[in-house]
Amino acid sequence: MDEGKNGGWVRNIELTPPTLQDNTADADRLAGALKKELGAESIDIEFDLLKRLPQILRESGYKIRCILFKQHGRWLLLDAAGCDDNTIIAGLAVDLGTTRVVLRLIDLVSNKTLGETSFDNPQISVGPDILARIHFTDQEGGLEKINRLIIDGLNKEIENLCDLCGPRPADIYLLSVAGNTAMTHLFMGINPRWIIREPYIPVVNSPDVEKASTLGIKVNPLARVLIFPNIGSYFGGDLIAGILFSGLNKSNDTAILVDVGTNAEVVLGNRNWLMACAGAAGPALEGGVTKMGMMAGPGVIDRISIEPDSSIFHIHTIENNTPRGICGSGLIDLAAHLFLSKMIDIRGRFVSDMCNNKIREIDG
Repeated sequence: MDEGKNGGWVRNIELTPPTLQDNTADADRLAGALKKELGAESIDIEFDLLKRLPQILRESGYKIRCILFKQHGRWLLLDAAGCDDNTIIAGLAVDLGTTRVVLRLIDLVSNKTLGETSFDNPQISVGPDILARIHFTDQEGGLEKINRLIIDGLNKEIENLCDLCGPRPADIYLLSVAGNTAMTHLFMGINPRWIIREPYIPVVNSPDVEKASTLGIKVNPLARVLIFPNIGSYFGGDLIAGILFSGLNKSNDTAILVDVGTNAEVVLGNRNWLMACAGAAGPALEGGVTKMGMMAGPGVIDRISIEPDSSIFHIHTIENNTPRGICGSGLIDLAAHLFLSKMIDIRGRFVSDMCNNKIREIDG
């Protein structure tokens, strides 16, 4: 997905109306103007839009707002309306976690966030981890059921998020989905059986852009879904999204990226090289090895910072509820800030003199 050299997926175009001396076809007239605007060689127009185009052009006085998408170097015109149409044109980013799914709704004109929500991945009812879910797909109808769980869950939460923020699901034209390799397969309804069997082969690493309607997602029927590519069986689109967002792949300095979820990926490197490894983290940090940890949810501490001079703690909980526990991201924040404030040493041991009487031992 590419915004193009001028930026933005939504463009306002003013066309010269046709005359007897200029009887260019409606679609060719619009495509020509968009080529000039975008510096593009060609413009493809959705067939559904083509059928409505004459009416849209004439009712708008040939001043229209175009919703565009670029794939494999080609521009696609998804939809259009008059420039005086103030309907929000939205995009949706989906973090498809094994345990938790996060949605962010974005205004594609202003690039402002309209709202955000999260919910437990409904596939937890089948199994808390990837292995259990993939084994479930071996049952008759298992793949269809587990795919339906996540698609139905997304549709419900999209509708709820839109109710809170103003747009309708039909106003969502572009979606991006980032998840690990197994979650991506289950989201697409593709059999993940061989991901967990030697030699551990996914069905696809770079899924093509799909129509939302093909995947069963109830947004605008013409909407396109970008699914972030995988690198292999245990390095998925969520890791790729993290690398791109952090800029690790463009950094001159060597840095480390740790993506901690139910599974954890660690990437070390810079613009010239990247190395990665993966392992189970969620169970360890959410009540396994770390007994006080718990799954993310309302009231769970997910972010912590400590003022180095005063040792004052700043704690953030999910949905800003009263604290009732701490999840993996909160624990990692805590460890990092305890170290930066010198309350723990490089081995993770508390330095009593630096803790300002904050250490208390209760029941061991």
